[in-house]
Amino acid sequence: MTNSSASEIECELSSSERILWSGHPRRGLRLRSSDAFVIPFSLVWCGFAIFWEANVVTKGAPLFFMLWGIPFVLVGLYIVFGRFFVDARTRERTFYGVTSERIIIVSGLFSRQTKSLPIRTLSDISLTVRSDRSGSITFGPQPRMAQRLPSGWPGAGRYAAPAFDMIERAKEIYDLIRETQRTAK
Repeated sequence: MTNSSASEIECELSSSERILWSGHPRRGLRLRSSDAFVIPFSLVWCGFAIFWEANVVTKGAPLFFMLWGIPFVLVGLYIVFGRFFVDARTRERTFYGVTSERIIIVSGLFSRQTKSLPIRTLSDISLTVRSDRSGSITFGPQPRMAQRLPSGWPGAGRYAAPAFDMIERAKEIYDLIRETQRTAK
C-alpha cells in the first residue's frame, strides 16, 4: 500500500469502511496491445497530413487550403505522440482501492472523478495477467468498442468498463477481491 494511494482513497471512505488494499496503475509511458494497430495508422495519417500541408504551402495554394490542413496535422501529431502523454498523465492521477465494502477508482485528467462499486453486487470480474505478474482487473462486461480504442484516445473512457488497469500483483488483488466478496455475503 503506497502512502499517496492510501491517502487518496481515505478521502472517500465512510466511517465503517477500512482499506484492504490501495494502489495505482504503472506510471510513465506505456504501450498497449491496441497500439499494434494504432501506431501504423497514426503514422500514415500524420505523414499524409504533413505531406498535404507541405505541398499546399510550397505550391502557394490559397490560404483556405493552408488553414484546412492544420487541424489534420494537429490530430496526426496527437495520435502519434500526444496520446501517450495524456495516457501517462491520466494514470499518474489515478488511484485504486479495495475496502471492506467497495471498489474505489479515483481518477481524472482535469477534475477529480470517483467511481464506487459495491463489493457485494459485483458479478462479472475479469483478470488479465502478464508474465511479470502485472495486469488488469475489469469490473463488468467490456464493451467491444472499448477493446478497440487506444489509450489516450478522446472519449475512450466512456466506453470502458471500470478497471484496475496496469497494476502490480494483479492475481493477488483479484484473490483479495473475491475473498472480500465471500466474507461480505
